[in-house]
Amino acid sequence: MALFGKKHDPIREHERQLSARLAELQSQISSLNEQIHEEQAQPKLRSTAQPHSPWSPVQPPAATGSAFEEVSHQKVTSPFTGKSTPGHYNELGVRKYDPLATARRWWRQLRGTTTSNPTLVRYLAAGNVQGLRPLRYEKRVARNRFLALCGLFILIIWGLIYIYYR
Repeated sequence: MALFGKKHDPIREHERQLSARLAELQSQISSLNEQIHEEQAQPKLRSTAQPHSPWSPVQPPAATGSAFEEVSHQKVTSPFTGKSTPGHYNELGVRKYDPLATARRWWRQLRGTTTSNPTLVRYLAAGNVQGLRPLRYEKRVARNRFLALCGLFILIIWGLIYIYYR
């Protein structure tokens, strides 16, 4: 019967596919790790072509250059990334107070971070994803639940006060 069957959920199906792919990749990683450990466990054979006596000269490998790459530490040492002109500093060398920048920073904090996927947010808000309720419905349910609990707590407190003064 179609009435008692589970509805198709595309997000859960995609989640199952991703978890299967993740399990496959993890098994590949574990097999590669086992191969590396087996190669390291085998003893290295010394060549008999050259003599290995304590008095024979050993030549070190030729150094071709630095093994490390250059790293820029400018972001760590100077956290300010905006324009810096002599007009931004007073006669003592201290940075002047900038109320406009402070207001912008506060507004940015109040607005919150931007989403990484705005299309998904729009779909969730409108309810266009099959199998998911619209976000406005969920907000309404949460608001009604909150109001009902507040009413219940007010009744309990009123009852306790009534019993106390009685």
